[in-house]
Order: sequence, then C-alpha cells, then structure tokens
Amino acid sequence: MLTQSQVRDAIGDGAGILRLEPNWVPRSFMIPGRRLKLHPDDLYAYGGHRGGINERWFASTTKAANGPPTGEFEGLSFIRHANGSRILFKEAVEVAGDDLLGSAMAREGGWNLLCRFFDNMGPIPHHMHQSDHFAKLVGQKGKPEAYYFPPQYNQLDNNFPYTFMGLEPGTTKDDVRKCLANWNKGDNGIINHSRAYRLIPGEGWQINPGVLHAPGSLVTYEPQVASDVFAMFQSLVEGRIVDWSLMTKDVLPEYHHDLDYLISMLDWDGNVNERFAESNKCFPKPVRPAAEMAHLGYRENWITYGTGYYSAKELTVLPGRAVTIKDAEAYGIIVTQGTGKFGVHDLVTPSMIRFGEMTQDEYFVTAGAAQVGVRIVNNSDCDPLVILKHFGPGNPDAEPLRKKK
Repeated sequence: MLTQSQVRDAIGDGAGILRLEPNWVPRSFMIPGRRLKLHPDDLYAYGGHRGGINERWFASTTKAANGPPTGEFEGLSFIRHANGSRILFKEAVEVAGDDLLGSAMAREGGWNLLCRFFDNMGPIPHHMHQSDHFAKLVGQKGKPEAYYFPPQYNQLDNNFPYTFMGLEPGTTKDDVRKCLANWNKGDNGIINHSRAYRLIPGEGWQINPGVLHAPGSLVTYEPQVASDVFAMFQSLVEGRIVDWSLMTKDVLPEYHHDLDYLISMLDWDGNVNERFAESNKCFPKPVRPAAEMAHLGYRENWITYGTGYYSAKELTVLPGRAVTIKDAEAYGIIVTQGTGKFGVHDLVTPSMIRFGEMTQDEYFVTAGAAQVGVRIVNNSDCDPLVILKHFGPGNPDAEPLRKKK
C-alpha cells in the first residue's frame, strides 16, 4: 500500500515536480487521426476489438469508461519515480493530497480534472455530457468541458475540421424525439437540426453539460471535469452505426427507452441559444501585458477560462531565454514544441512514441512548487518552447475571467 512518505520522496526527488508516463486510451467507435506521435504500429496496441488509440490523457485520476473490456488502470496516470518505480497518480492524490495539491484545493474536492488530447480522422457523434443532477443518478459527476486546438498538433485538418454544436434556434423537442425514435433506420437526422462551426487552430470553445456537440477532426486539448459520462444522440457517423447502448450507457435502466426522459437531459436553452458562438467561443487572453512578457522572454495566454471548474494556459518561452513562472495552484503540463529544462527535469517534445515507453513531455507541478515558481529554460536558439498547463477547480488566478451568471 502506498504511503505518504513514498509520495513525499517522489516529490522531493523531483524538486516538487513529478514525471508522468504517457497514458493512452482507445475508443471503439472512432478512427484514430494519427497525430498524437504514437508509432503507427501501436495504434491498436489494446487489440483490434478495442478500437484504435485516439486519446492521450494527462494527470488523470479518472478511469476510462470503455465497457466490460476496460483494463484495470485504463485512463489512469502513473508517476515515474527517479528510481524507476511507478506510483498510481490517483492513489498518490488520495494518500497525500495536501502535499500534491495544497490544502486549499484538497478542500475543493481534490484533483477534479480530466485533461486529454483527442485525435480523430473524422467527427465524433453528436452527443452530450450529463449535468450533475443526471450523472449523480448513476454514481458519476456531471461534465462541462473546454476545447483548444494546439497549432503544433494540427498541421493536418483530417477529414472534417468542423464541429456541430447545439441545435438550430426554432428546433423543438418533438424534432429531437423523432430523431431518437428513428435510431434504427440508419441516419436519424439529428445534425439536420444543428449548425457546424469551422475549427481554428489557436482558438477554443466552452461546452456546458447538456449541450449537444460533435467534435471535428482537429487534435483537441480538452480540460474537463474528471468524468467520462456521456450520451450519444446521433445514430450514424461517416457510415458507422452508433449502438443505442452508447446513448444510454449513463442512464438508469428504467429510462433506456423513455425518449422524453432522454431529451430532458438536454440543456434546452443552452442548445437553441441564438448567440451560441458569442456565448461559447474562447480566444486566447494574455496573462500579463504582452510587451512586459516579451521583455522577460516569454508569452503566456489563458486558453481555457470562464468557469470555476478548470482553467488552462499556453506558455511560450522564447528561443535562448529562461523565465521563472509562479502559479497559485498545482497543475499538469504537456509540451507541444521545443526542448529545454523544467525545474530539474529535461523537456523534450517527442517526434515518435512507442506504446509503453517513457517520454519527457509530461509532468505534474505540486502546489508548493507552483507557488515558489518553476524555472523554465529554452535550450534552442531558434525554436520556441511551448507548454500547455492545465489547472483543477478553484484556481484564483483565473477568477477575474470567470463569467458571471
């Protein structure tokens, strides 16, 4: 059994920063987009029956919800200790939450964050994530989520760089009911009642629980509440049948064929919002004045904001420069470009990753180290060092950007 002293040893050895193993997740209902740096021979490392690997999860304490074949640790991150031993990140948070997250975040319910890359050849079926009210009925958490499209991973658009979001104003619940009733007739026509938005690298979106969305084919960085709850509302995507079980996997059995109940899970006003893009699109916002940051050798933008559930930043350290960055709370990182140093650790953006092999592109920064500040060095004289930083709930630095209800 893991002890607090073992976690503290790992924290001490990394000077407050923990190195994390790559965490790969397959999805049986999608086709991998092949841009996550995973070796092409390893795309089906879990077996063809499990589907291809199209997601990489970061600093995850959430087990993937992939049905009966799901492995014991699928979706869960591991810390790699300097001595080569492995520690389950979820267990480390449970036994040493204050050491990792600080007492403030521990009081907020711990590391209630799931962050990932997903990468698909085409669109995901039009679906929604239940609110707390409906998710709690099946022992899960409701899930808001956010999107950001990192340019470094999106040199190719793949097949459909658009996302259907919400429902067209004027759509009625009876329209949606007819779509669900037609599930077994092939295409149930749900996206006939929606609108597709072009996805732009370097921009993002906020999607609240109960809002329908069919993410497109850009590689997406996705901070969200730590939950894998969802309900598919589209029966056919790119010629592939979506099984009804994916509509009802997080619904009480007695409601599996109650179409009115299933529709009641939707946030109706959020879906038919006439100003959907204005309400939900996110553009990068500088953390500090741009000229001030450039003088110090970096730039940092908020890329996910507006909600108290999570937040995220994109940090760029300019070529040949070094900077010390302080943050109020613990956070995870993934490097998208460049090489350098992150505290005492090496940073390397991989060009190719074998399944089961380690990388030097993902770390977790404890609250203590974040508050003291992490020194980051860009070793290149020409290439920027780019890091995405994901924060859990209640980050006070993000509060000024929180949307008022």
